Amino acid sequence: MEALKESVDTSRVNFKQKPRRSSNLVETITQRFETMMHGKHLPGHTRSDSSPSYEIRLAKSVSDDDVHDLESQLKRQSSSDKMDLERESDSIKRALTDIYRTAKMLHNFSIMNYTGFVKIAKKFDKTFPDHKGIFKGNICDDGHQAEKLADRMERIYSKWFCDGDIREAQAQLLSKRGDGLMMDWTQLRLGYRLGMCSILALWVAWDCVWGQFSKGQVSIGGRSAFPVFRGCFGLLAWHWFWGMSVYVWSRYRINYIYLFEFDPRNVDTPIDIFNDAVDETFVFLVSMLMYYKADAHDMPLWIPPRAYPLFLICYTIKCLIFPWRMRRPMWMAIKQVFLAPFVSPTFFLVYVGDVFTSMVKVFQDLLWTVCFVASGDWILSEEEHEENNNVHTWTQTFWYKNVAIPLVCLFPLWLRFNQCLRRYLDTGKRFPNLANAFKYALSQSVTLFGTFHPLYLMNRGEEHTISLVDDDGQSGNLVFGNTKRSNTFQFFWMGLFVSSSLYSYCWDVYMDWGLGRREASCHYPRVCSIDGISISISPSFHFVLSMDISDLV
Repeated sequence: MEALKESVDTSRVNFKQKPRRSSNLVETITQRFETMMHGKHLPGHTRSDSSPSYEIRLAKSVSDDDVHDLESQLKRQSSSDKMDLERESDSIKRALTDIYRTAKMLHNFSIMNYTGFVKIAKKFDKTFPDHKGIFKGNICDDGHQAEKLADRMERIYSKWFCDGDIREAQAQLLSKRGDGLMMDWTQLRLGYRLGMCSILALWVAWDCVWGQFSKGQVSIGGRSAFPVFRGCFGLLAWHWFWGMSVYVWSRYRINYIYLFEFDPRNVDTPIDIFNDAVDETFVFLVSMLMYYKADAHDMPLWIPPRAYPLFLICYTIKCLIFPWRMRRPMWMAIKQVFLAPFVSPTFFLVYVGDVFTSMVKVFQDLLWTVCFVASGDWILSEEEHEENNNVHTWTQTFWYKNVAIPLVCLFPLWLRFNQCLRRYLDTGKRFPNLANAFKYALSQSVTLFGTFHPLYLMNRGEEHTISLVDDDGQSGNLVFGNTKRSNTFQFFWMGLFVSSSLYSYCWDVYMDWGLGRREASCHYPRVCSIDGISISISPSFHFVLSMDISDLV
């Protein structure tokens, strides 16, 4: 960098200035012509002769074509000088930008290592109190040198290319969409495959709708294996949402790697996540389309229709496991979430627990898929199911309706409940940990009452029948019952449901979003600062706030 700085004199070089053309074209042409002559002058005269006769004879010896050729060469030379200067300027820009971004990445990596070292040192002090404080001091680098290098690149860039404006230099140095340093063919390949998936999605939707209305066939939603595709689609949608979240965090420079305590070596970029999601979407749509076409006898049955759901299940399991180096942190986090009472919940573990509470329907479909494969129903075709009249008889059994399904609904809430209790044990703070645990306890109560006292039992009171006979000998039955008990339960269940929903909604708005709290420093309706991060409250923010009412159902 010192050699680079010395090679360019900032007092004499201005990269924004364009090369100047000569004001006296005739003089320049004459000088250039003399240079090209290489000492071949008119007889009897020297190059230093400046007499009028020499100038006249020299001008007469140059034809109009020669003047035109020399003028063209001069223009090309001027354009070439300009292009060379622009290339050199662009090369220096790229070098400074590359050094700046590398320094920023090194600084982030140093901060993460420094934070990890501090945590290890605190754990050491607790485990070995006799040696407490042995690691105090500047033992581990906190990234100060990398930060100084980045600041130096900002000053040099602003001085050379931004007229000393440091903010403009920072804006140009940071990576942004369409940056020449970040351009490659990855985005083109992603867009091409995304277009293929869009066409396949339209094809599947059209065949389902057209087949149902024109031919009277049952759409894909009425097929016996449809919950298999629905469960796999839930996992696929989660993969897409994760990619979108990572893209937004990266776009607005939120250091999620540091917040989630990820290993930077095992973190995919948004483009990599979208590439994987597009491949999985392509396989999912092809499997669904082939299954629907084969089951509707619209294509040769070279492969039986029941093979496509099984293939999709195997492919989904493969994507959840491999590559193991990238999937291992996910499974380790899930394991720690399951051991919530015995593991102190980190920020990422709490995030995973919240995601689980939103995936109850997906978990139900995955349970259905496991039973579908284990029972052997995937072997039977649609016609065999209709002939035997035994379409998934296991769905009506006690263990599935009253045991497995309630457990799947309660398990995510139970995990978050345990995380809140463990958080209370670690911090000793009743609020907000116990209040948050009470929220999940209410949600579990609603689920339990809804499972063991379904709605159809509300009108089943104690019934009494009295036989009546009229004068013509016609008999009839008068049925009356006591609905006081069912009405009492209905009022109790509805009250519990409304209370739990309103409690959850108020908690999300007041505690999680920080709206209305003084310590959150919210100044309605312009700017809101939550945990030190200032955000603007836009109409879209109000829309999301109003849509959070969906938690009530």
